[in-house]
Amino acid sequence: MDIRTILFDLDGTLIDTNELIIASFTHTLKKHSETPYTREQILSFIGPPLYDSLAQVDPDNVEAMVATYREHNLSNHDKYVTAYPTVVDTIKTLKENGYQLGIVTTKMRDTALLGLKLTGMEDAFDIVIGLDDVTNAKPHPEPIIKALTQLHANPINAIMVGDNYHDIEAGQNAGIKTAGVAWSIKGKEVLASYKPDYMLEEMSDLLKILEV
Repeated sequence: MDIRTILFDLDGTLIDTNELIIASFTHTLKKHSETPYTREQILSFIGPPLYDSLAQVDPDNVEAMVATYREHNLSNHDKYVTAYPTVVDTIKTLKENGYQLGIVTTKMRDTALLGLKLTGMEDAFDIVIGLDDVTNAKPHPEPIIKALTQLHANPINAIMVGDNYHDIEAGQNAGIKTAGVAWSIKGKEVLASYKPDYMLEEMSDLLKILEV
């Protein structure tokens, strides 16, 4: 497989922000909704853009809910966030071997950069495409196409790695290969149903696939 450009989702793929996200949704929903939400219901909000998820709760109060969520998320960020096993070493190895690396995320760019800095990966990526950099979020192909264009990369030689359906669909919609991660909080089987080209049991599996 002649891959030279690797695009990664961030949350749930490179860094474990799941409990932070769940805590922030829980805090927001308790403040703005009289309806109790279970952990399982909150899991369905993980992945899509924050605005879209909270619009399902109360479309008339989305701005206030987003503000509450982001305040909680940022103030508690460093307490929760860590890199998944083998991620940092794998990214370092890929960088040392000349691969183009990019982040394509549905979170705001500044918040994404916080997570990369906290886990020591802020200098590893050639490009970071955040929600505020595009008009259409994943699974629309725009974020991936924008990343490939800015990197002057050929789609034939690119792959998208992610933990959620919108990562896989975005890659497929952009015409590049895809890899799911088995540690997806929604379950390996759910992610496999979207038919990624590869399934990683841990991030270092990427090195085996690429024969690095």
